[in-house]
Amino acid sequence: MEPGARDATAGAPYVEASRVKKKNSKEDKQETLSPSEQTSAMKRLFGFEKEDISSWHRLVCLLNRPTDPASLGIFRFLFGMLMALDITQERGLSHLDYKYLDGAPVCRFPLFNFLKPLPMDWMFFVYFVMFLGAVGIMLGCFYRLACLMFISTYWYVFFLDKTTWNNHSYLYGLIGFQLTLMDANRYWSVDGLRKPRKRNAHVPLWNYTMLRTQIFIVYFIAGVKKLDADWVEGYSMKYLAHHWLFDPFKLILPVELISLMVVHGGGLILDLTAGYLLFFDATRPVAFFFVSYFHCMNSQLFSIGMFSYTMLATSPLFCYPDWPRRFFGRFPEFLQPILPFVSPAPIPSSSCVYPKPPSGSGEQQQEAHAAPKPTTPSFKHKFRAIFTILYIMEQFFLPYSHFITQGYNNWTNGLYGYSWDMMVHSRSHQHVKITYRDGVTGEMGYLNPGVFTQSRRWKDHGDMLKQYATCLSENLPHFNISDPEIYFDIWVSINDRFQQRIFDPRVDLVKADWSPFRPNSWLMPLLVDLSPWRTKFEEIEGSLDNQTEVVFIADFPGLYLENFVSEDLGNTSVQVLEGLVNVEIVDEKKNYSLQPGEKMQIPAGAYHKVYTVSEGPSCYMYIYVNTTEAELQRNFTKLSELQEKVRNGTETEPLPPELQPLITGLDDQDSDNSVIDPVVRLFLKRQKRMQEVKKRREASMSERFQRFASKKYYSIRRGFLMTAIALRNLAVGLPPIEQLTREVAFANMKEPETETNQEERLKDEVGHGEL
Repeated sequence: MEPGARDATAGAPYVEASRVKKKNSKEDKQETLSPSEQTSAMKRLFGFEKEDISSWHRLVCLLNRPTDPASLGIFRFLFGMLMALDITQERGLSHLDYKYLDGAPVCRFPLFNFLKPLPMDWMFFVYFVMFLGAVGIMLGCFYRLACLMFISTYWYVFFLDKTTWNNHSYLYGLIGFQLTLMDANRYWSVDGLRKPRKRNAHVPLWNYTMLRTQIFIVYFIAGVKKLDADWVEGYSMKYLAHHWLFDPFKLILPVELISLMVVHGGGLILDLTAGYLLFFDATRPVAFFFVSYFHCMNSQLFSIGMFSYTMLATSPLFCYPDWPRRFFGRFPEFLQPILPFVSPAPIPSSSCVYPKPPSGSGEQQQEAHAAPKPTTPSFKHKFRAIFTILYIMEQFFLPYSHFITQGYNNWTNGLYGYSWDMMVHSRSHQHVKITYRDGVTGEMGYLNPGVFTQSRRWKDHGDMLKQYATCLSENLPHFNISDPEIYFDIWVSINDRFQQRIFDPRVDLVKADWSPFRPNSWLMPLLVDLSPWRTKFEEIEGSLDNQTEVVFIADFPGLYLENFVSEDLGNTSVQVLEGLVNVEIVDEKKNYSLQPGEKMQIPAGAYHKVYTVSEGPSCYMYIYVNTTEAELQRNFTKLSELQEKVRNGTETEPLPPELQPLITGLDDQDSDNSVIDPVVRLFLKRQKRMQEVKKRREASMSERFQRFASKKYYSIRRGFLMTAIALRNLAVGLPPIEQLTREVAFANMKEPETETNQEERLKDEVGHGEL
């Protein structure tokens, strides 16, 4: 597709009719046109003249100027198709029954507490309506109804669970809302076949203005948010530089510079400039290359569903609106009946405002006769212009509106999703403890973190923590715990800082006050003054061997960390970096005072408490070695050497029965064989998994595509079959339990290889899934 000037008048018959002729005879054009009619530099750059925005009337005419519907129609088709695919995957249709199982005691996190999920079969119906809406948008079939079906169900599901919020899910909802107001069914749509007056009709320029500005905001605000010091200094996404996608850069740069210059520096520059580069003709080809490369990389780096492909689909919106006509015009003639329109020129539409054609004689006069009748802006044109301006202003304001919704602010501002602060903050959780206290008996106990939930996002957000505490207080009485008090002790590191508490562990969150418009009084401050320690962290970690781990802790005066050292960690010590601490060994009932630079050994298999007794925060680190893991690795090395000796014939002594599987292998019948050494069994299972991982990594492109397609097929298949079962249940009632069991088992059917090795695959792919 050829980039072109931002021609705001593109689409008007009397403007476009001689576009090719004008391109081929530039000198003639300059001679025949008067100086006032010659294209100015501003119009070549921006698509309009200064006079077009010199008054409200002219601005309304500009925003409602007739424009070719082709590019908008192609985007509508692509967006609808991608949303139909997204519903079965990231929206969760394929595993909806796990999330909304009837009768399960699950704590949920809706935006508004009165929002509740429907019964499971009705939730499948909601998703079915959403899917039909997405397909209707794609085909342009009953377009306005399809948009309403999609956005009403989409926003319901979106508001129902804050733990799934992210920037691109929010963007999908915004684009769906915008398309509902637009005339995107004027090109390559079923509605055009049903109603000739809609077929190939002009659309007003504001349709493109709103979408283009929305995409510009996504890029530009994301870049502004990346001006954060943590991103600029390379702490936000440090781990990404180790991904195989950056291997080509490792030929010329060390990993540290790849992280700083390519991941962080490149991401910052691209986000800040992509919107501008896409806008102008001269820079658009460069923008297409880098933006496409960026989104293709993101599709492999992150589990973000259809986001990368949706952003790729938005890029052509910045080209000439008639690019599809020129693009599909190059295809063979026998394909034209199934391809989008190449000709004729768009027909007039009541949605647009048509200016008076230029006066003249000869060819200009003939073009004037073919032009639509001039129209004046009506109330609907003015209203749409006002709405467009207000919507764009609101989208620029909303990412910085956190001073209003202060209750959602934590260490980062607002709920993650609508601020376009993509990937700016990375978190790790070292320690999460939930304590309950019976309000009647005073009995205290602990809860498994995440009990009654299906998400981990609640740990970082005060509003969700309040909802979780309220839900726990409603569920615990069923377990003979009356009037419970709930306390959370959550330790978080953000962008490689110290692990520290994010919320006050002394506050009962069941009774704690929370308002969306007031700051959380029980939020602990982020110790940003300690951020320079991160440079020292790298030095300390670099001085340790591969088997030694370190955790950096910061705590507030008057608080303490209660910790248990597993017996696997046989060599654990604590060393003070800053401040003063007292270490209490609970079983020994002894206290030890430590100053900066001092360290002590912590006994394994016992509890201890570290009290901060200095006036300011204390900083210390745990240094430990997993002795069990280290011993296991040594045994694995010995077994590997022994196995190699047996295979090459250098081992002449016969192996004892417990080591025989090193030669014969391990089959399913050997899994319960008590004669086999447990370490040998574990070694062979690990070896088998590593072979499978190597086989997958070395697979050909066709094998990888087949594996990918098979995985997606069975996932989508399950979603549709479970939807069919739910719709049948709603229509005729539940069948006998035996029949329902068989139907669900059939829906759960998977590829035989996947079914056999599912557990091993999951273990191997945990790291990639987390990434």
